[in-house]
Amino acid sequence: MAGAASADPAAEWIDPLTGHKVIRISREPGSASLYFHQNSYTPQGDKMVISVPGGLATVDLKTWTVAPLLREDGIVLLFTGRKTRTAYYQKRAAPGAPSTVFGIDIDSGKVRKIADIDRGFIGSINADETLLLGQWAENDKPLQPGAKPADNARFGQAQYAANWPDGRPMTYADAKEVRLNERLEAKIPMEIFTIDVKTGARKVVTASTDWLNHIQFSPTDPQQIMYCHEGPWHKVDRIWTIRADGTGKKLVHTRTMNMEIAGHEFFAPDGKTIWYDLQTPRGEVFWLAGYDLATGKRRWYNVERNEWSVHYNQSPDLKLFSGDGGDSEMVAHAPDGKYLYLFHPKAIPDVAGIHAPGAEALIAPGTFDAEKLVDMRKQDYRLEPNMTFTPDGKWIVFRANFEGANHIYAVELAKAAAK
Repeated sequence: MAGAASADPAAEWIDPLTGHKVIRISREPGSASLYFHQNSYTPQGDKMVISVPGGLATVDLKTWTVAPLLREDGIVLLFTGRKTRTAYYQKRAAPGAPSTVFGIDIDSGKVRKIADIDRGFIGSINADETLLLGQWAENDKPLQPGAKPADNARFGQAQYAANWPDGRPMTYADAKEVRLNERLEAKIPMEIFTIDVKTGARKVVTASTDWLNHIQFSPTDPQQIMYCHEGPWHKVDRIWTIRADGTGKKLVHTRTMNMEIAGHEFFAPDGKTIWYDLQTPRGEVFWLAGYDLATGKRRWYNVERNEWSVHYNQSPDLKLFSGDGGDSEMVAHAPDGKYLYLFHPKAIPDVAGIHAPGAEALIAPGTFDAEKLVDMRKQDYRLEPNMTFTPDGKWIVFRANFEGANHIYAVELAKAAAK
């Protein structure tokens, strides 16, 4: 059974710069919410599942009460189901060893075995919870030679360092590009595969010596998969879709300019659109670009340099977007970009109502009215905030270390003064 709820009240304050209420959800330093495109919420929208030191916990989204769900070391929270009140996690006996995926009922704490994974790692589950989606590489050598596991764990991702030929140290961002390119050029055989939850049958969806990554199922279509070709974004054709049976492989965005990049792709909540960070060229002109899966139509929203964000997300009602900002060493080199943002999209209409011939087939442009939600100027952006909207669309949940330790926070979209 799930343990008793924590008695400690959530800390809260009004951000003096933005006027929005911020709540520190987690009670234990080192707690973590999921990556920005992985679902952590119950289908009913009442609870969220998080990782805490030594296990898993639930968060009541009305009271922010944190309750222990599972106490077990060495597990990795994967995602929660979109159909059932199940949290899924993976456990591996040793690095490189086979693993097992388990499901835990969020209300009762009852655990059941889902599947044995003889090779690879699970990254997603489909909308009806019948298929797990995984990726496997023949060689899982670390991206950063000599990397310290403690640093990787602290920031939730690999940490990078490299030198220029003359011995000068590179910035973190440049070092990351070097290490990504080394991994890409290694041409390691890889597979994206599914596991049938009922039978345990493993099926290869696609295989390549390209670096396959960022795997995700559509939130609504049980057969729709998106994945990427990983590596330096200006070098790879990154964003791809494919059906679970291996048919329909398609490149979503084709480069038309040298140094153009696209990435950090995610599905809209209704599964109809793919959104991604687009730069034309890299580090100069910024867009949040959308691709309609059914029609192929595209909509691009221009983003100001200071408002460029490591990750974006879309509200459940599809009316708003979020951005988690970035520091001055990141791709936008924003002089003042360390904030969490709420974006209000605005279409750019035809002047005087005069339409160009064939305009409906062209990219539909737009802009964002940006609102600052949280002052992140004390954040070390090696820990990426990974913002997600709560199911009711009233809050955004994010990770931060601006108080020192890693914690999980929420910011209310309505300003305190307005309320």
